[in-house]
Amino acid sequence: MTPESANSHSWVDLTFLGGLGEIGLNLMTLETGDYLVVVDAGLMFPEDQMLGIDIVIPDFSYLKERRDKVAALVLTHGHEDHIGAVPFLLKEIPLPVYGTPLTLALLREKLREHGLLTDADLREISPGTPLALGPFEFEFIRVCHSIVDGVGFVVRTPQGLMVHSGDFKIDQTPISGGAMDLNRFAHYGEAGVLVLMSDSTNAERPGYTLSEREIGLTLEGLIREAAGRVIVTAFASHIHRLQQIVNIAAKFGRQVLFNGKSMVVNTRLAKELGYLDIPSGLEITVGDLERLDPSRTIIVTTGSQGEPLSALARIAMEAHKQVHIQAGDLVILSSKFIPGNERAITTVINNLCRLGAEVVYQGLADIHVSGHASQEELKLLLNLTRPRYFIPIHGEMRHLIKHTRLARAMGVAAGGILLATDGAQVRFDSRGATFMDRVDTGRVFVDGKGVGDVSRIVLRDRRHLAADGLVIAYAAVDPSAGKIVTGPDLITRGFTLEEEQAPLLDQARKIFREILLKALTEPTQDWLEVQTQVSKALRKLFFKLLERRPMILPLILTL
Repeated sequence: MTPESANSHSWVDLTFLGGLGEIGLNLMTLETGDYLVVVDAGLMFPEDQMLGIDIVIPDFSYLKERRDKVAALVLTHGHEDHIGAVPFLLKEIPLPVYGTPLTLALLREKLREHGLLTDADLREISPGTPLALGPFEFEFIRVCHSIVDGVGFVVRTPQGLMVHSGDFKIDQTPISGGAMDLNRFAHYGEAGVLVLMSDSTNAERPGYTLSEREIGLTLEGLIREAAGRVIVTAFASHIHRLQQIVNIAAKFGRQVLFNGKSMVVNTRLAKELGYLDIPSGLEITVGDLERLDPSRTIIVTTGSQGEPLSALARIAMEAHKQVHIQAGDLVILSSKFIPGNERAITTVINNLCRLGAEVVYQGLADIHVSGHASQEELKLLLNLTRPRYFIPIHGEMRHLIKHTRLARAMGVAAGGILLATDGAQVRFDSRGATFMDRVDTGRVFVDGKGVGDVSRIVLRDRRHLAADGLVIAYAAVDPSAGKIVTGPDLITRGFTLEEEQAPLLDQARKIFREILLKALTEPTQDWLEVQTQVSKALRKLFFKLLERRPMILPLILTL
């Protein structure tokens, strides 16, 4: 299908460039005529098979092709999966960025690291205050999540009202006192919602998500009974959790040390903005630890996912300069185990136990609760907004599909349920909603300072090397004299110990030599083809005798 005139507002497109069918990479656009607004620009942390990759960001090709109409970026909250790719986007397309105070504060730290802060155009938004961006009029609505200052929004478009839930849960007793503004969602439900886009992360989980206050009660009980020092790990962005720990420390006469780079930065920003209240004299520095009774301290640190360079991992490996585990310490991992991190977390737990600490983690006590809505909350939002169309967002495919079934059970017509994935573009016009041709999307790998220079082929080679190692087969020949000058010989790395497989490697050298000698007798030689022959012959030999497939790199130097 072809778009209508660039000056027409008779259609509105929602284009999903990331975050559907995966956790992370959240990026979508709202577009009509000559105006396009981007919503969120998040990253994804690398999966196990992405060897050497630091982070993954969305492919911005769709936006770069339309850079003349990209007008603004709107952020729903400050988690990495929603703001982590913003610096990379701004390097490609400078544009104004709208977000709540904490969201922008966290983003400023990122932009400073990338050398982009001076030129950044950051504009503050707040719930209830309208924002006009071309033909779109936004109203941001307060939601509860595992980070403060999260918002959903309603946007008035030329085709009707579109509602985006943001990441949310319905917590009736939130720590900050700012409950999710269900009234505004209901208000727009009465006005008539064209489409609802709703968080699907916990669509498989029945019932309601626990209140954050319930976790505070568990933490309070554990800390009350602790005879020695307490070390708590939590996500550095979870300001509500940090506030509860501060309150508990004050109640039991303990002082608090915030440890770890991101923890220190985030608590500083939260204090400056008034989201974290720490009584005078309660917070200490790492230099105060030696003079204080361990039973009067709480250390709040990073490392809840077992990250190798995190503060907790270094403490567990006895590599932290100031913090050392003592017998009787209580360590609380106040977070969930993110899939893929289980082994790293278990290693940290084992090391802490070996050093004499008592460790409490997921499964032993209710020390973490999700920031995402469970089924009954998702149903409530559907009931309040009563959309004509429904698009589940933010989740893996199983989450999105489960959410569509919930919507169907809530009375959304089958034709009104739109199951979108990355690359989907949904057009709303006078005929209703239509899926357009898919747009190009993808993942861009960031490795050190390289952005996009690591391809899937490079990753495949890295996995190959990691699985079976490397064999370098090298030799020097003099074709004019018809002789081998040097070698042939083999160098192996990660394949086998030469002393253990000497007969095999001798056999490989013999095969290599035979190929070289045969080639030297030919009237003309294609040495690239000879290298291919060597690679195939050695690959066949190694698999036959060892059932291994090392990467083989033949190097033949002609003199």
